[in-house]
Amino acid sequence: MGQALREARIAARLTVDEVSASTRVRVPIVQAIEQDDFSRCGGDVYARGHIRMLAGKVGLDPDPLIARFDAEHGGRPAPTPAAPLFEAERIRPERRRPNWTAAMVAAIVAVIGFVGFTMFSGGDGDTKTKQVAEGSEPDQNGAKPTPTTSGGAKPAESESAIAAVPHDKVTVKLSATDGKSWISAKAYDGKLLYDGILDEGDSKTFQDEKRIDLVLGNAGAIELFVNGKKVTDEFEVGQVERLSYTQGDPEAG
Repeated sequence: MGQALREARIAARLTVDEVSASTRVRVPIVQAIEQDDFSRCGGDVYARGHIRMLAGKVGLDPDPLIARFDAEHGGRPAPTPAAPLFEAERIRPERRRPNWTAAMVAAIVAVIGFVGFTMFSGGDGDTKTKQVAEGSEPDQNGAKPTPTTSGGAKPAESESAIAAVPHDKVTVKLSATDGKSWISAKAYDGKLLYDGILDEGDSKTFQDEKRIDLVLGNAGAIELFVNGKKVTDEFEVGQVERLSYTQGDPEAG
């Protein structure tokens, strides 16, 4: 299998460095796979993803290679176990905690601004009422006050997106915005929804009534929306991420 990938790469006039740069698979892993050494891949699931990306780059059909890999390594990997609600299994440092101090300062500033605006508006209204009561003439040359609209502000884009998705299902949208990525998506019952390469500029949307399990081979290239809300985690380029999402706010839990 590794020999076939190596010969196809040489036939395509590509170096190991060029294949690594375009697939985001590190050079030592590319070299090891070409020698049928999959110990650097981090497991069978990731080895299958690397084989698929390398085969696609050098012009080979990945399915026979993956089938051969499965036959030599005990069969197709079992479905990824479900993670707790909205808790993703991270292969990277723990994500940063919210900056509650900044949030509290912003809330205090907003309250002070609202109180000041209310006092200013109320005082101005009392002055105008007093003027009319004492019989003073209003300024005929003054600019007419600009009428205020009673309609509320337009909802934010994320709020509109949340309203557009079904509330009784989990909806996951992935877009490759910074290069290609190998992705795998499974439903709650273990059904494979997608397993392949997402080229830059392409998007995929998946739905299930209970849960969507994801494996992202190059997570840094992916923009992720869950239930209409953008996931703000800063995934790293070339990093593998295993994620599970259900209904509701993806930032909850």
